[in-house]
Amino acid sequence: MDAGGLTSSTLVQRHLADSRVVKAFNSIDFVRLFTFARPAGADDRSALPIAGDDTTAKAQVAELLDALGYDAVDIGTLADSWRSEPGTPVYVQPYLAAQPDGLTQEELGRWFFETPGVPVPAATVTQLTDTAVRRSAGDARATLSRD
Repeated sequence: MDAGGLTSSTLVQRHLADSRVVKAFNSIDFVRLFTFARPAGADDRSALPIAGDDTTAKAQVAELLDALGYDAVDIGTLADSWRSEPGTPVYVQPYLAAQPDGLTQEELGRWFFETPGVPVPAATVTQLTDTAVRRSAGDARATLSRD
């Protein structure tokens, strides 16, 4: 994984060889996941990326997302699932409202739980995942050490 050859989802699939792994739900936080559900066709319905190697399993996950109030955007196989990992353009931030500057930790916590999010339609999810650039684990560690 450190070299960027495997994704965490690919590793999960290897460990659960008799299962059909589909990566979903990781790009939205739990508050917005709960509050953003909308009926099919709603103007403010959000989409979530999904990735997997089994097309039937991905179709089942897309049906589940639809039943829960979300559109699904197929971003490819488990090898492509890095496009929705932390640090990518589609990961959590697009679903959040703009965060005000200067909040204390307590105020930030209140803001997180009380602020409605921003709908992210399927076309935006597609654009964000298409523009993702895969960083190596070394790049991520270097960024963290500078912060």
